[in-house]
Amino acid sequence: MSRAGAEVLVGLGSNLDHPALQIETAFGMLENLEETSLVAKSSLYRSAPLGGIEQPDFVNAVALLTTDLDPRAFLEALQAIELARGRERDDTHWGPRVLDLDLLVYNGLSIDEPGLRVPHPGIAARNFVLLPLCEIAPDFHIPGLGRVRDLPVNDREPRISRIA
Repeated sequence: MSRAGAEVLVGLGSNLDHPALQIETAFGMLENLEETSLVAKSSLYRSAPLGGIEQPDFVNAVALLTTDLDPRAFLEALQAIELARGRERDDTHWGPRVLDLDLLVYNGLSIDEPGLRVPHPGIAARNFVLLPLCEIAPDFHIPGLGRVRDLPVNDREPRISRIA
């Protein structure tokens, strides 16, 4: 388990195969990652899907962790959890997901490499990220954006509600 490590934020989402259970299971799997500690987890939120593809609503949450894994290794660990939960990767953008784990922030770094962009480019535009983030880390500083609590929530985004 990590004692100091890099602070990371992970966004979780699911809209297939019992989504709330998928998120709770993913929290447990994140907690058990090598060299990683789960510091905080948000409530679960139900949100309408983005992108115009007809599909069920999503269940979303955010986790704050510390890790001694480097950014690429941490991303690979997230992808391994997705695969273990039945995630099938295809070219569908914003489609249905058994589990989607997004590396939102890694220790205040700005990284733009093939397959790895942090901070995640969609943070400031997504209520399903901002609301759970405000719940667990309102004073967290996101590079290039500022403190979480200072980011405006877009009230024109599809509906969202706290469910658990």
